[in-house]
Amino acid sequence: MADFQAQYGRYRDMAEAFLLRRFAAPAEERPWQGLWEAMGYSVLAGGKRVRPVLTLAVCEALGGRAESALPLGCALELVHTYSLIHDDLPCMDDDDLRRGRPTCHRVYGEAMAVLAGDALQPEAFRLIAEAPDLRAEQRVGAVAALASACGPDGMVAGQVLDIEQLSGSEEALRRLCRLKTGALLRAAAELGAIAAGAPEAARRQAAAYAEHLGLAFQVRDDMLDVIADQTELGKPVGSDKAEGKRTFVDLLGLEECGRLVEEETRLAKEAVSGFQSGEFLLDLAEYLAGRRK
Repeated sequence: MADFQAQYGRYRDMAEAFLLRRFAAPAEERPWQGLWEAMGYSVLAGGKRVRPVLTLAVCEALGGRAESALPLGCALELVHTYSLIHDDLPCMDDDDLRRGRPTCHRVYGEAMAVLAGDALQPEAFRLIAEAPDLRAEQRVGAVAALASACGPDGMVAGQVLDIEQLSGSEEALRRLCRLKTGALLRAAAELGAIAAGAPEAARRQAAAYAEHLGLAFQVRDDMLDVIADQTELGKPVGSDKAEGKRTFVDLLGLEECGRLVEEETRLAKEAVSGFQSGEFLLDLAEYLAGRRK
């Protein structure tokens, strides 16, 4: 596990350094500097950086260089951050705390938070377009993969299902999870495979891994909303229940949720068992299954 932690730290540090360079205060202030400050406030708030870590790990597991995949993984993190900013808004979940500190709209105001989220999405696609180590067809493939994951049949569709509370059954909740959470995790794996120049079969295996990982991740998230401490978790606990949202814990109970996390983790590991350098991915699945925040 020490080797896993060191490797995770390496991937996370690569992503942090890249994002810091992108969002550090510029030498010359622009009239719209407040926008960049609001963007940077949320992007540089820390977190596990699971999505860029997954992109870099899949790329290396398939014989690529993590450095080549770095702009793609960080592009995905920008999309994820924009979704969190918007998710926290009063018109959505109306949350005051994210990653242990006040949400973007609480610090910069609702209008600036909306604009910060708006700006992060095209900035993500600019990172892909400017990725220096990729061929043109790889950039196009990456743009298509990310657009599909975060668009009206991906993450945004999942958000619609969430706010309209269209998740009364386990099947409906799995669909919501596959769209709202799983779509970006799948994109993370696909982007890593694209950066590695991997064949289509390997990309499908990586995507299957991420789909199972995504379900396990969301079920564990629902469990933590019940059993975790707010200080440790870094965001309000019990908020789903307060908003009347149905969760996997509501439908299955904690014990069955634990078994579901174990089963989806097993299936995730099975999907990449044939990768020559996939040990980190196996450890990542176990790590996420047992996380406390």
